[in-house]
Amino acid sequence: MKTTRMIRWAALALAPTLLAACATQPKPLQGEFAQISPRDAASTDRAGAMVRWGGRIVQVEPKPNRTCFEMISTRLTASGRPYWATDDVGGRFIACRDGFYDPALFEKNREVTFTGRIDGYESRRIGEYDYRFPRVAADVVYLWPVRERVDVVTRPAPWPWWGWW
Repeated sequence: MKTTRMIRWAALALAPTLLAACATQPKPLQGEFAQISPRDAASTDRAGAMVRWGGRIVQVEPKPNRTCFEMISTRLTASGRPYWATDDVGGRFIACRDGFYDPALFEKNREVTFTGRIDGYESRRIGEYDYRFPRVAADVVYLWPVRERVDVVTRPAPWPWWGWW
């Protein structure tokens, strides 16, 4: 009887630890970052701030020595992955990193999280609108696996009295 209680208490004590382990960020995305969104950074000068931003790719621009990503920003989950909601947009930003990142792999609408410093601003046009993009000198470019969409079909019980007891 005493052993059963001890096992229960141990399980209760370990449960929060196990749940926290499920929500941890990948090692490259861990650290302390300024709590500022790309939209806020575009309206104020926050150059030099260390940020962790993510979202969906709008376009990828390979250049001679680096690759730049134009991103539409979304909030991040506890693990650092961008939320899937399409209407929860926090502005746009550009993230650049040395090296070549293949646009065939980093294709439009893929989810990416970046860490790095805001190193300036860039004005570009979105249609006819002039937009001020904060630019991040990325230390980390973290491409998330493609989310598989699953449609769940539930069927009603064949008899109305099933499950009443």
